[in-house]
Amino acid sequence: MSDNEDLDFASGMSAFESKHFATAMRFLSPIAESGNTEAMHRVAIMYQNGLGVGHDPDAAVKWMRKAAEQGHAVAQHGFGFMFMEGDGVDKDMKEAIKWFTLAAEQGLAGSQTTLAMIYEEGNGVEKDPELAKEWYAKAGF
Repeated sequence: MSDNEDLDFASGMSAFESKHFATAMRFLSPIAESGNTEAMHRVAIMYQNGLGVGHDPDAAVKWMRKAAEQGHAVAQHGFGFMFMEGDGVDKDMKEAIKWFTLAAEQGLAGSQTTLAMIYEEGNGVEKDPELAKEWYAKAGF
């Protein structure tokens, strides 16, 4: 990123954290377009929840997918939830588990815990108490 992009990114992230979402979108959208996965993730969240922009499930899925496919663990987790809940996509537990697993393998405790619960409850998969125990252990339980 250039110095200007760095400054715009910092401004966009600060606006996001301060809940000034229209400003955050103005700064982060071009940075997402240029390939920054953190900006993509934040843009997806804003579209997903109608923050500073109109609620746009298609745009939310587009940006969450792009960030997730580029290895952004929190976006992978978010994308997994989209599939688990049927939020902007068809409900698909296999797809949800795929994305949760990618994030969990990067050490994201939230995904590790979610996977543990999925296997413990048999949510869209066969119950697997051993696998549930493994994921709970990785998450620090």
